[in-house]
Amino acid sequence: MFARSPVRARRVSAAAVTLAVSLALLAGAGRAEASDGGDSGRLVDVGGGRRVLLDCRGSGSPTVVLVSGTGGASDEWTHVADAARPGAGLKPDPSAVLTTLARSTRVCAYDRPGTTRLDGRPNRSTPVHRPTTATAGAEDLRAVLAAAGERPPYVLVGASWGAMIASLFARTEPALTAGIVTVDGASPFLKETLTPAQWSAWTDRIRAMDQGQGLEAPDYPAAVREVRAAPALPAGLPAVVLTSDHPWDLGLGGRSTWPAWLAAQQRLAEDLHARHVTDTDSGHGIAVEQPRRVVDAVRDVVERSRAGQER
Repeated sequence: MFARSPVRARRVSAAAVTLAVSLALLAGAGRAEASDGGDSGRLVDVGGGRRVLLDCRGSGSPTVVLVSGTGGASDEWTHVADAARPGAGLKPDPSAVLTTLARSTRVCAYDRPGTTRLDGRPNRSTPVHRPTTATAGAEDLRAVLAAAGERPPYVLVGASWGAMIASLFARTEPALTAGIVTVDGASPFLKETLTPAQWSAWTDRIRAMDQGQGLEAPDYPAAVREVRAAPALPAGLPAVVLTSDHPWDLGLGGRSTWPAWLAAQQRLAEDLHARHVTDTDSGHGIAVEQPRRVVDAVRDVVERSRAGQER
């Protein structure tokens, strides 16, 4: 749901920094302290005159597919927060999620249209009309994986808004899906756990994100309807829900949204029949704050998927 993942501060000020950085990133202010040397991956022709940048590494099955949060490009999965320098930005690191997972299986991440690289550059994927729905996101993901020849089954890993895309893909393409992991993922139940006034303020803020700059602006109400209308996940599908445990807030005014976020996460875990990991020592940006937590969750789902295929 946010444009960038918040940088983890020292424990004494973790909550304050998570809130401040979350709000700054929502406005598109997130940056890396340095580029990783240019875009990795290749542009894939998905038809209709459009191309999408796809970064795939490693080998093995199932293929892990990393889906970033709002505005986030594929390089979010190759960077981590510098715990020794809170607020310094993100840096490329061998411990990052994509880099680590590629040592044991095939891993892909991609630049959705309207997302921004961590150094501030727009990505090279062909722009599309706004706003973005979860259906459009799932269709794009299906198209780029097929066009690139990336073989299923896939383990979908969705961070923040990316969890809506990953969930809808898994529900509409069960034959292609081996498992799902959400990383403090956007939950369709947030509409019910927020107050009506908070929900209205949140959707108003989402609609105002583009500002005419061609930035990704999710249609969250439409996504909720799309996920709710989709078939249930296949019985027994391996799933893990990772939830932040350093309190942060959507900043909508009035009472804190943190209890509503936690309640929506719990309902998401129940809906996915997932193992719910709440001891993450992280704010909203688990993938960059605590990449090992994400790696462990994905490897758990990958191993359970492989065990099921061997039966």
